[in-house]
Amino acid sequence: MADGKEYVSRPDELGNIHISEEVLAVIAAAAAMEVEGVGSLAANLGSDIAELLGGKKNLSKGIHIAVEEESIRVDVSLLIKYGYTIIDVAKEVQNAVYSAIENTSGLTVECVNVHVLGVAFDRDGKKAQ
Repeated sequence: MADGKEYVSRPDELGNIHISEEVLAVIAAAAAMEVEGVGSLAANLGSDIAELLGGKKNLSKGIHIAVEEESIRVDVSLLIKYGYTIIDVAKEVQNAVYSAIENTSGLTVECVNVHVLGVAFDRDGKKAQ
């Protein structure tokens, strides 16, 4: 995940616009969490130790942004709610993240890769209504 130190820069007629990778990751996380069937975002195995110990809150857990030339690659790691079709939810997440980043930043999204790391169960073990 982005650590907030990397920026995507675009020239503008009045100067340069710099967007933090952390901002793009938060946009992607918010879009993914709005999709019905997403249980939660899931930290990758290499997540920050401070987050694991509860020392810092991370709004973009489970999101990794990679900037390549003129485009952005997004990796989303998540848990799917029990009872939902994985492929359908993953496609909706791809569409939501793609649209959110392109519409809010004006940047080109090359791809959105969705990594389903598990299944989230609610208390009753039933599909959320």
